[in-house]
Amino acid sequence: MWNEPYLETCCRSALHRLSLSGSHGRSHGLKDEPCLERLTRKGLACVGEDDRFHITQDGEARHRAEVLKQT
Repeated sequence: MWNEPYLETCCRSALHRLSLSGSHGRSHGLKDEPCLERLTRKGLACVGEDDRFHITQDGEARHRAEVLKQT
């Protein structure tokens, strides 16, 4: 049974870009900031000490499962 909240296409894309950014993260003020904030509320991203968005372990797992289609 599917129990994870649905991610809009724009948020899946933001999650993928966040994954690609690696340890550098993504800064505030970008066009996908609303999606990055939504991902943060869902626990898939966080704002680090450097004030940039970073992917969390839950975000990495969701990225593998939903974006990369890996288990």
